[in-house]
Amino acid sequence: MLVTSVGMNTAWGEVMSSISRSLDEQTPLQARLSKLKSDIAKVIPVLAVLTIRYFTRNIRDVLNSVFDIIAAAVTNVVLAIPEALSLAVTLTLAYSMKQMMANNALVRKLSECETMGSATTICTDKTATLIMNQMSVSEFWLGKELIEHSISMGMDPDFSLLLEEGVALNTTATVNKPHSTSTPEISGSPAETAILSWAVLDLGMNINETKQECKIMYVEAFNSEKKRSGVMMRKSNEKAIFTHWQVSAEMILAMCSTFYVKSGELVDMNEKERTQFMAIIHSIAAKNWRWIAFAHKKLVEQNRQVSDEKLEETGFTLLGLVALKNPRRPAVGTAVELWKKAKVSVKMITGDHPCTARAIAIECGILNPEEDMDKKAVVEGVEFRNYSTEERTTRVEDIRVMQDHPHLTSF
Repeated sequence: MLVTSVGMNTAWGEVMSSISRSLDEQTPLQARLSKLKSDIAKVIPVLAVLTIRYFTRNIRDVLNSVFDIIAAAVTNVVLAIPEALSLAVTLTLAYSMKQMMANNALVRKLSECETMGSATTICTDKTATLIMNQMSVSEFWLGKELIEHSISMGMDPDFSLLLEEGVALNTTATVNKPHSTSTPEISGSPAETAILSWAVLDLGMNINETKQECKIMYVEAFNSEKKRSGVMMRKSNEKAIFTHWQVSAEMILAMCSTFYVKSGELVDMNEKERTQFMAIIHSIAAKNWRWIAFAHKKLVEQNRQVSDEKLEETGFTLLGLVALKNPRRPAVGTAVELWKKAKVSVKMITGDHPCTARAIAIECGILNPEEDMDKKAVVEGVEFRNYSTEERTTRVEDIRVMQDHPHLTSF
């Protein structure tokens, strides 16, 4: 590994440089207070002169007494009132800071309270902000059939073994079961934990035993652009090489040429079948569920090194589709409604499928059901980046959801 840059020369350093500001820069409220002080300093002397002229013209015998009173008043107005305003503003911001800390929001600078109070738009992500990030498997589709009851019952043994290998080997999560009667302890990302919990508790799979029986030959880590991860493996007692992919559902159809049905039979995936699978994926994505697909391919071992090769991407067999449900945080709906009443626009940015993104936004109250994609309330990041500056300025107020593929995403 070679270090090419450090500190502010790194990508993170450039980001921090772009968002940092001079400590001498005044906040909007400080600038307005400075202008108020200047205005008062200009107006008060004029009023004092006019008042003195009035009294010296009409009541000369009380001039000395009135002059002393006016001088004291002018001094208090010019000096006391601006300083009192600054103190009052500081105390108000300090109180706001205390209130935000009571709501588990840590404020580092008092000026940030002012910035929050001036906000007109909130752009939020989805994961761990709008949703609880506690996934669970809601559905399993074997071919085009929804398996509603006991999944393990009636499944072909060979198919069940392939599915177990795809789940066990294509994950970085771990399953720890100290005793045979104890409940398995699963650690990993929310999606991996949900899939392994489903495999171990519902299907009765032995993940650790499956890993021991197989030799990993090549691993392709999760790729946020392609939304997939893969593994090449070989069983201890076989020479054949197998490749298993774990892929986001909308990406799987282009990789597969066949799929399994419940009886264990292989069926060719023609264009009609692809259209039906795509309809299934879109219908479930509209429920605010996330799809993960499993696919495999059996390869013929050749006399060559395979550890440095990329995994094949075509000619695979679809094993099944898993739907993951991630519930919304209970307080999200109320919070969004309060922001709307305060005339603050709330926009969501996510890397999910557009149908899933729209469903989440509707559930959270960010998007009205009447606002569909034809009205451009939901836009993809690629489309938005292709807009001109004028188009962005015109469209940004109408956009409620932006679907993009972030660089830091996980299954």
